[in-house]
Amino acid sequence: MTKSKSAVSPLMREVSAYIAGAARRALPGDVVEKGKHHLLDTLASMISGSRLLPGKRAIAYIAGLAGARQACVAGTRLVTTAANAAFANGMFAHADETDDTHYAANMHPGCGIVPAALAMAENKHRNGRFLLRAVVLGYDIGCRITRSFHPVEFRKAGRSNHSFGNLFGAAAAAGMLAGLDTEKTRHLLSYAAQQASGIRTFEGDGEHVMKAYVFGGMTAQNGIAAATMIECGFTGVEDTFTGQRNRNFFSAFSSNPNPEEMVRGLGVHYEIMNTQMKKWSVGSPMQAALTSLFALMKDHAITADKVEKLVIHTPDNRIDIVSNSKMTDVNIEHLLAIALLDGELTFDSAHDVARMKDRRVTRLKQRIVLAPSAELTAAKPPRQGIIEIFTRDGRHVRHHTRAARGTVDNPMNRADVSEKVLDLTAAIIGKRRSLKLIDTVWNIEKTADARVFRSLLSA
Repeated sequence: MTKSKSAVSPLMREVSAYIAGAARRALPGDVVEKGKHHLLDTLASMISGSRLLPGKRAIAYIAGLAGARQACVAGTRLVTTAANAAFANGMFAHADETDDTHYAANMHPGCGIVPAALAMAENKHRNGRFLLRAVVLGYDIGCRITRSFHPVEFRKAGRSNHSFGNLFGAAAAAGMLAGLDTEKTRHLLSYAAQQASGIRTFEGDGEHVMKAYVFGGMTAQNGIAAATMIECGFTGVEDTFTGQRNRNFFSAFSSNPNPEEMVRGLGVHYEIMNTQMKKWSVGSPMQAALTSLFALMKDHAITADKVEKLVIHTPDNRIDIVSNSKMTDVNIEHLLAIALLDGELTFDSAHDVARMKDRRVTRLKQRIVLAPSAELTAAKPPRQGIIEIFTRDGRHVRHHTRAARGTVDNPMNRADVSEKVLDLTAAIIGKRRSLKLIDTVWNIEKTADARVFRSLLSA
């Protein structure tokens, strides 16, 4: 039994109307441009992730499922249901640490939101402009959900900001593309609230498979499921955000929620503008350290054989994640050693597990020291990094990166994004198709049907 419309709170009225009206709402030019960056970056993450272990597991699972041919699975020739495609592409998008991050919301928005938006856009034959608006909408709703829970407190309680935010972002994007009206959008949000889950046990998975599921696969699939169930006539409650404590989404998951964060700046401040991209396909805490290292290598002709000692000053709130991790793309000592030895860091070198035991790498790592810094944790902008190098000929050089390339304070441009996309995709779909994919996203307003991406994403 649904609540009467008179019982709907102003908060739910504003959020549901915003989602339902997003297809008709033009976006500012800078938001459109940033949206293209994150759409393209995530599509490339999906393609590259299809060849990593979480991607292989997702393909094996999806390939055995039957269903209507509604949406494509990147990096393959599979076409399956929208929910199945969203699941696989979500797993691909966070199969490693290539995808984007939102620091304030403490989540990786693209890996759950973009796969859901793409699958529903294909299923409904939506044009490129609608697809882009759905992606931007998903970031707005998803990032605001986690901010409403106070992300740091939520994380300390053992819950996953990534899964909660991505689920609601995916559901909002899918609901908009499905054409749900305001009332049905309220029901959509009530189903998303019922599906909300995710605990931080994924941090113990050294193969990134469960992490890919929690961040991307589960959230994209469930967002599509919520939207398509409402399409089929499922009914829910009118307002899952407010009311009695035992019937209130926010109170159920937090003792100190701030639901008004959902509408603060909605339609004025777009969360995609506050989302970071990564120059290198490695974890966010590594980006500033790598920036500093490459600057020192260039400015002072530093090479591996000249290093007596290298000190990494990095925020102390992520040390348990990045220090000597079993996963190559989040092991800060390993990645800096690889960068020093090779003079560069590519997708392939960042994911080369065999080099974890390479004698040249392990010997160099003995000269690398990690120095956790509380000052860098508190510094603004966040995720700064300092590298100090003491050379064998007596020099001492230092570089402080306050804003790594791709952060809000030092954003990537089209050339940066295109270069990254080519590195991620050319070996899988070919350089010619990669360039066509890049051109299609930069000119997405000309795309009449999202199914054009099927030929561009397939291997």
